[in-house]
Amino acid sequence: MSVVIRLARFGRHKKPFYRIIVADKDMPRNGRFLEQVGTINTLTNENTIKLDEERVKYWVGVGAQPSDTVSQIIDKQIPGYLGALEEKRLAKIRSKRAARKARSGKHTKKEGKKERGKKAAPTAEKK
Repeated sequence: MSVVIRLARFGRHKKPFYRIIVADKDMPRNGRFLEQVGTINTLTNENTIKLDEERVKYWVGVGAQPSDTVSQIIDKQIPGYLGALEEKRLAKIRSKRAARKARSGKHTKKEGKKERGKKAAPTAEKK
C-alpha cells in the first residue's frame, strides 16, 4: 500500500474548498482517506492555509509521498523541510554506493585496461 498526501476538493460549484488528506494511492480523489492534515481556502485574498505540521512530518517520515501541489504548500509552511529530507536520502544512497565499491575491491576501468593490455616484456635480449 503506497500512501500519498494530496488535495481533495469540496465546496460548491465555483466555490472550491480543499482539504489536505493522507490517502492510499488507489483511492479516488474525494474517496476514503486515512487522515486530514490541513485545509486550503483559495477564495480568500491570501489563500488561507491551515496545516498540522506534526502530522505532515510524521506521514512524510513513514514514507508518504506528497503531490506536487502539496509539496509546494509544505515548502511554504515548513521552509526547507522536504529539501533536507531529500538531501539525507541522497547522502544515504551515496554512502551505500561508496561502501559497495570499497567492498568489491575491483580496479577502476583505466587500471583494469592497463593491466589487461600489458604483454610480458622480455627480460633478456637474444644475440
